[in-house]
Formats: sequence, C-alpha cells, structure tokens
Amino acid sequence: METTPVTPPLRHYFGEARIAADWVRGRFAENRLAVAHPGDGRAVIVIPGLFTSDRRTAMLRRVLGKAGYPTYGWGLGRNMPIRADILERFGARVAEVQAREGGPVTLIGWSLGGLIARAYACQAPEQVASVVTLGTPFSGDPRSNRAWQIYEFVADHKVDAPPLAFDRSTKPPVPTTAIWSARDGVISQESARGLPSERDADVEIRCGHFAMASAPDALEAVLRVLAD
Repeated sequence: METTPVTPPLRHYFGEARIAADWVRGRFAENRLAVAHPGDGRAVIVIPGLFTSDRRTAMLRRVLGKAGYPTYGWGLGRNMPIRADILERFGARVAEVQAREGGPVTLIGWSLGGLIARAYACQAPEQVASVVTLGTPFSGDPRSNRAWQIYEFVADHKVDAPPLAFDRSTKPPVPTTAIWSARDGVISQESARGLPSERDADVEIRCGHFAMASAPDALEAVLRVLAD
C-alpha cells in the first residue's frame, strides 16, 4: 500500500521569508561564533544546495575560515539536478584541495549538496574525514519535500531514479551528522533527520531551509559538530 509523502506544513514554507533577518543576524554573529568555537585546521569543502552556487554558502565558509578551518567552495558553479559525472567532477575538486592541504577533507553539504557529500563519501571514504548535512533529504520518500516537482521539471530523470548507483539512506563509512530543523519549509524534518542507522548523530536547529548557511544557530551547529 502506497503512503502519501510527508511535506512540511505551509506555515513553515511561508516562514522561509525570514531569511533576510536570519542573514543579518548571522552576519553580526560571525566573529563571536568563530572565536567561541575555534577549529583544528582540517580542510573543509562546502557544497551548495539545489540551483545555488558557492555565493550562497559564503557566510558559512567565512565563519569556518575565521574559526581556523581552511575552507573551500565546491567550485563547480550552480548545483543543478544530479548528473552521471557529478562524483567524478567533484572528486577532481577534492583532489585539488587535498593537494593544497593534505589529508582527508570534511564535507558539508546543504540540501542536495548533502546527497552529493554522502554519495562521494560512500565512493571514496579514504578521502573524507567526515560528512555534515544541512537539511538534506536522505531518508524516506524522496518526495517528502516541496522541491521534488521542480527538480523533476528541470532534470532528465525522476527524483527517485538519479543517474548514480547510490542509495540515499546508506550511511557513509565515515562520521556523519545530520543537521535538521522542524521549521524547515522545504524538506521534511523526518527526511533530513534520518534514522539512527542512516547517520551517526543528528542536531536540531531552529531556522528555515533557505537560512541554513547563514542563520546564527545553523552556523553555530556546524562549528560545534566540527569541534566535537
């Protein structure tokens, strides 16, 4: 018997309009958060969400840099629906960062970016220190969100049949933390939190989906996860 995919309540979707206020709050909190949660110098790559580029993760990367993490964008332009060569292309970026910094890298993926991070960590775990996802729909029905229809409209495949031999719910063989929000208006909290068998830890924050790379509680959650 088929079940109806769970989508976030409309009140949370309309609440995404708070993104501007969250960005301002995050901007003023940058230095305080970086000082409060100093890093250990590990290299970090931040992967943006669907239809966004490194510009949308600038604040998160800046805070991580101030905290002492050599931090890089994914360097592949706008993150469009998954293509068959995405892991090969991203692997070249990881190799580039490793050539500069040495050692495995930590991957932070926002939304669709988190799926890419998890898939790459499953394929090349020796190159990945850990994975952190922000509002990433890795668990349950891939239609448990308010983005799958536009995804399929743009993509050349169904949301549950990407051109990768990858199970979204398979936990990468590296430490994996899911950051999620009950206020997420795009991705259901169940999908972004996942089951205990699908990640090692989960952290709840209180901002909307579009503010997960700029809201103060999201920035602090990432810094705390890396510090732990």
